[in-house]
Amino acid sequence: MKIFFLFTFSTFLLSAFEQAAASAHYDKILTHSRIRARDQGPNVCALQQVMGTKKKYFSTCRNWYQGAICGKKATVLYECCPGYLKMDGTRGCPAVAPIDHVYGTLGIVGATSTQQYSDISRLREEIEGRGSFTFFAPSNEAWEQLNSEIHKNLVDNVNIELYNALHHHMVNKRMLTKDLKNGMTLVSMYNDQKLLVNHYPNGVVTVNCARIIHGNQIATNGVVHVIDRVLTAVGNTIQDFIEVEDDLSSLRAAAITSDVLDTLGRPGHYTLFAPTNEAFERLPRGVLERIMGDKVASEALVKFHILNTLQCSEAITGGAVYETLEGNTVEVGCDGESLTVNGVKMVKRKDIVTSNGVIHLIDEVLIPDSAKQVIELGGAQQTTFTDLVAQLGLASSLRPEGQYTLLAPLNGAFSDDTLRMDQRLLKTILQNHIIKVKVGLNELYNGQELETIGGKLLRVFVYRTAVCIENSCMVRGSKEGRNGFIHIFRQIINPAEKTLHEMLRNDKRFSVFLSLVKAADLDDVLSRPGEWTLFVPTNDAFKGLTDDDKDILIRDKNALRNILLYHLTQGVFIGSGFEPGVTNILKTIQGGKLYLKTVNDTLLVNELKSRESDLMATNGVIHVIDKLLYPADLPVGNDQLLTILKKLIKYIQIKFVRDSTFKEIPLTFYKPIIKTYTKIIDGRPVEVTEKKVTEERIIQGPEIKYTRITAGGSDNEEKLKKLLEEEAPVRKAQPTRRTQGGTARRRTRLANH
Repeated sequence: MKIFFLFTFSTFLLSAFEQAAASAHYDKILTHSRIRARDQGPNVCALQQVMGTKKKYFSTCRNWYQGAICGKKATVLYECCPGYLKMDGTRGCPAVAPIDHVYGTLGIVGATSTQQYSDISRLREEIEGRGSFTFFAPSNEAWEQLNSEIHKNLVDNVNIELYNALHHHMVNKRMLTKDLKNGMTLVSMYNDQKLLVNHYPNGVVTVNCARIIHGNQIATNGVVHVIDRVLTAVGNTIQDFIEVEDDLSSLRAAAITSDVLDTLGRPGHYTLFAPTNEAFERLPRGVLERIMGDKVASEALVKFHILNTLQCSEAITGGAVYETLEGNTVEVGCDGESLTVNGVKMVKRKDIVTSNGVIHLIDEVLIPDSAKQVIELGGAQQTTFTDLVAQLGLASSLRPEGQYTLLAPLNGAFSDDTLRMDQRLLKTILQNHIIKVKVGLNELYNGQELETIGGKLLRVFVYRTAVCIENSCMVRGSKEGRNGFIHIFRQIINPAEKTLHEMLRNDKRFSVFLSLVKAADLDDVLSRPGEWTLFVPTNDAFKGLTDDDKDILIRDKNALRNILLYHLTQGVFIGSGFEPGVTNILKTIQGGKLYLKTVNDTLLVNELKSRESDLMATNGVIHVIDKLLYPADLPVGNDQLLTILKKLIKYIQIKFVRDSTFKEIPLTFYKPIIKTYTKIIDGRPVEVTEKKVTEERIIQGPEIKYTRITAGGSDNEEKLKKLLEEEAPVRKAQPTRRTQGGTARRRTRLANH
C-alpha cells in the first residue's frame, strides 16, 4: 500500500510540475522532444547527440532540422523522458521511476560517482533524511574531467574538502527547472556561496555555466538535476580577475585608460571576451598606439568585448547575434567544442565564472568600426577601392582628427580598363569618392550637394527604396568609423561635366533629335540649370524620316513640342534608383505619363528597353532609347502627321481624330521656384518642401587644395597631355588577381612603366 501511495504521489507531482512548468524554456523544449518521439511510444523523448562525443541535447527546432549542433552532425537518439522507465514487452516508457530520497535518486539518474562521494564524505545521512534539497549532481563524466590535482585533494580530504564541495552543489529548498529563472542567484549550502543560474531560450539551463543534462528527477526530500561539470567556488568579479591575471595586462591597461575597468567590478551579468597579451601583440603597432592614445577609441574597443548578458559556452548551440556595451553587435557561435566570435575560432579558454559574469579568453583583439579609421572600414568587397586610395597617396590625406565620407564602389565596378588608366586620372576619379565632411545615411536628402576633396560637387538623389549619388546607388553596408562614414556603391561615381544640351551636341547619335529640339526652341531649356530626366531617341529611331517629313514636323511647332516634351520630365530619376520590377509613373512636361521599371538591371520606358541609362548632366540625366516615344492617349488630327508618325512608331496604335489639334505648351513651365527635398529620417524617406531661389544647400568642410583633372571625354585627354608635358613620367595602376582559400580577390598594385 505504501509503495502504491508513493508511485501515485510521484505521478501526481510530475503531472502538477509539468503543468506549472509550461512556460519554462527547458520544459517547452522537452515537450517538443516528446512530440518528435511520439511514434516510439509513451514518454519517449528524442535527443540529438553530437557525433564523436557524449554530448546530448533536447534540441531546438533549428538544430533538429539542420541535423547538427555547433556545425557538427548530430545523430538522433530515443530515450525515456526524465522520470520514466521502460518495461519488458511494452513500447515506450510506460513506467514511472520509483521515488526515493536524494541519495537513492542519485543512483536512479546514474550519478553514481556523486552518490559514492556522498557516502564516503558522510553527506549520505543528511540527504537521506528530512528536508527539501536541490542537488546539482555532477555526472560520472564530469568527475573524470575534473582537474586531477583538484580531484585528488578532494578525495584525500573527504570529511572537509569533499563534504564542502558537495554542499556547494546543494540548495536548501526544492528548485525545479521552471523555478530556475534566467539571471537568478541561489545560495548554496556551503558558506553561502553563490550559484549563478541562467535559463536560455534554447532550453539550456546552467548553474555556474554547468549545463543541466538531466533535470527534475523528483525525490521524497527534494529534486536532483544532473550537470555536466563539477562546480567550483565563485568569489571574484570580472574586474578582480583582470587585475590579477598576468596574461591580461594589456587588456587591463586598455580598460584603465578607457575608464571601463570599474564597470566590470559592479553587479551585473556580463560576458567578457578577454584578449590575451599575445592577441594585443599581434596588432600592428601603429593601430594599437593610435587606439590607446584616443580615449574614445579605446573605450569603444574595450566595450566591444563586453556583452550585457551572460553567455555560457554550453548554452551556445548555434550562431546568435548579441549587442555589446559599445552598441554594435558580435556573432557568437560554436564549431564543435570551440566557441567562435564573428565566425572565427578564437576562444582559448572558456567559462571562467565570476560573481558578475563569465570570461572567455580569446587570442584576437576585436576592433569595432567606431575605433577604426574610415579607410579601415572597407570590407572584402571594397578592397580595390581601399587599395587604390592607399597606393595613390590619398590615405595620408585622411587625417585621424579629420571628418570624411568615403563613397566606396564594389570591386566589380573597377574594370580592367579603369585600372589601366593613367595614375593622375585614376587619382582624380578616387578624389571624387571622398567627401570633405562626415555624412551619415540619415543626413542625406534629395537635392543635397556634397563637396569632394577634389573640389567637385556631387548631387544626392533619394528615392523610395534607394539613395544615389550622381549615377551610382548605394547598397547595404554603410559603416561609421572614428573619423568618418563609408557608404558602398554599385558603380564608380561619374560627376556631371556638361549640360543636357552639350551632351546631345557632342554625341552624333542624337543629331536628329537635337535638330528637332532646336526647331522647337527647346534648346535653352536643356542648357539652363535645372533638374530634368530626358529620354533621348538615337538617330535609329528616325530611320525612314525624309527631309519633307521633317519639314512637316517642324512647321507644326505645337505638335513637335508635344512630341519632344513627352520625352522630358521634371526631376532627376536614376535607372538604378527604381525598385526592381515595380512600375514607376512619371508625369512628363507634355502632360502625359511615362511608365518606367527596371528588369534584370535594364530600364524599360513604356516597355521599351533603354540602350544606355544614367548619363549624368549638370542639369539632369539622359536615358538613351532607340524608339520615338508618343503618348498612347494623344490623338492626331492631320493625315500627313499621322503618316509620318506611323513610319516612326510601330509599337503602339496611334489614335486619329480628324481636325483635332495639339495644345500649346508655353515655356513658362520652366520656373524652378519650389524645391522638394527627401530626407532620410529614422531610416525612411520623408519629403520636405522648401523655397529655393538661387542657392543649393552645399555641405562644405575645411578647404583643401588639390590638383584636379576633369573626368571623362576629350577634355581629360587635353588636360592630361598638358600635365604630362610639365611633369615627370608617372606610374599606372595594374590589377593583379590572387586566389586565396578558393575566394577570388582583386588586389591593385602600381607598376612602373
